[in-house]
Order: sequence, then C-alpha cells, then structure tokens
Amino acid sequence: MATATELAELQRVLGQLRSSVGVLRARYGDAPAVRRLHNDVERLDIDVAELASALPAQRRGTEVAGDVVVVPDTPYDPSLWRDADDEGLGGHRS
Repeated sequence: MATATELAELQRVLGQLRSSVGVLRARYGDAPAVRRLHNDVERLDIDVAELASALPAQRRGTEVAGDVVVVPDTPYDPSLWRDADDEGLGGHRS
C-alpha cells in the first residue's frame, strides 16, 4: 500500500519527468516519440491522481462486513454425509 510520503515522492519525480519531456519537446519539436512520451506522462499523472484519491479507502482496511463468514466449531450433523462417497476412497461402508 502506498503511503502519503511515497505518493509525494512519486508526484515530485513525475514533475521532473514532465519537465524533461518539455525540454525534449523544445529540442525535437512534435516528433512522434516526444508525443508518445508526453502522452505517457499524462497517463501517469492521471494514475497517480487516481491512486491518491483511493488511498483513504484503503487505509480503512480491506475487510468488508459482508466478506466475513462465521463457521461454527460444533460437529456437523452426520446425516449430511449419508449416501455420500469419499472421492478417491470408494464408497462409504457403514
């Protein structure tokens, strides 16, 4: 899970990358490779913003009340297994 510090560092590095691509655009113009780099930086920026907005939801924990299934420790009713075969062991002989 990303922390706020990691996201801040990612945003800082992304700003440096954006600046570097700007220098490349100034030097090489609107070359296809420069356009692709620019688009990649924009997509990264969108993804980082999405991750930053999702961060508080992840901090609450991943467990949702509907995901927990309580299984009792009491023995099952033997009649549940009547006429059932143990796979690989043959029929139930009682």
